[in-house]
Amino acid sequence: MGQIAAHLTALDGVGKMLAMTTPLPASYSSEIYLNGMGGQRPAFTTDASSLEAYAAQHMEPEPYWYAAGAAGSGATYRANLAAFDRWRLVPRMLTGATDRSAQTTLFGATLPAPVLTAPVGVQGIMHPDGELAVARASSELGIPMVLSTVSSHALEDVAAANGDGTRWFQLYWPNDEEVCASFLSRAKAAGFSALVVTLDTWMLAWRPRDLDHGYLPFLTGKGLATYFSDPVFRDRLEKSPEDDPMSAILQWLPIFTGTDHTWEHLGFIRDHWDGPIVLKGIQHADDARKAADRGMDGIVVSNHGGRQVDGAIASLDALPAIVEAVGDRLEVLFDSGIRTGADVLKAVALGAKAVLVGRPWVYGLALGGYDGVRHVLRSLLAELDLCLALSGHASLADVGPDILAPAP
Repeated sequence: MGQIAAHLTALDGVGKMLAMTTPLPASYSSEIYLNGMGGQRPAFTTDASSLEAYAAQHMEPEPYWYAAGAAGSGATYRANLAAFDRWRLVPRMLTGATDRSAQTTLFGATLPAPVLTAPVGVQGIMHPDGELAVARASSELGIPMVLSTVSSHALEDVAAANGDGTRWFQLYWPNDEEVCASFLSRAKAAGFSALVVTLDTWMLAWRPRDLDHGYLPFLTGKGLATYFSDPVFRDRLEKSPEDDPMSAILQWLPIFTGTDHTWEHLGFIRDHWDGPIVLKGIQHADDARKAADRGMDGIVVSNHGGRQVDGAIASLDALPAIVEAVGDRLEVLFDSGIRTGADVLKAVALGAKAVLVGRPWVYGLALGGYDGVRHVLRSLLAELDLCLALSGHASLADVGPDILAPAP
């Protein structure tokens, strides 16, 4: 027994050494296998396709459905997933993919992989650490974090947790120019390097799961830390949000919702932000062209994960025409439906420069805070690296539409 114990201890040491010294994300699978030899199994599933069902068994229904739910019948949500199944990777052999890299660049920053964490709001309902946990995990892994306006923690606190990491700020465009300008000034001062302006959520869609639970966390003050910590917003109140939260919530509501801005209003955003601006929610090539014509730096081809328009086009189905229209004029990013490393590779093959991932790590956050987020992201990166290798490609420069075939 002593020899066995010594052997297992040695294996554990090898696993830790491998994790520290092997640069490829695929080493995470080796680490897991070696830890398994010592009787240590992952605390959370490594099967991204079953993570949602796994989370449903362990989470309270209200926060679970806030993350998992969709608009109307869920048709757009299902379409997003089905669109990936309509494409198949075509592996190539003997290509020398032993030494490889999934690196890419966005706005001058080098990323280890074409992956960012999507701007998911009110993360505090999933875990008390919320955005702070995601900020730490994404910084450790070198993945840019996109922070939602409706954060559970003040943006300055999230920036501190993110440290030297790359972070972008997502704007739900306020219906108050002074508050909007204050948000942008604070984000810039806190080291957020790019701005993501979400266009498709100027009012909330019909979301039956949330409606059935009568659940909208913002109406209890959750997810409003950006507002409640803002000096301009606070100056409008007779009492502080801490002393009179309901008055603060009532002031927030008309600022947040009800106004659909127009293309002409983008000048205000440019006047108050001197870094890259990315428009999120683009689904039509003509809108992509308008974004390029107005000097935007990037777009996110997105239908908000199926949460806004029921029966809308799948985000992946919209991607190729948009890339053809503007791929040489601005950075085309993608979200909605990413679950696995293979999904990331397919989106990149169809022209996305990078993808934003949301729901999978949200479930990880709910199940295990920082450890859960880190596990889900490491799993995704490892699977992406293995898919890149085993399909016969040494870098993303080798990846294009020709590596795909339509499913029969």
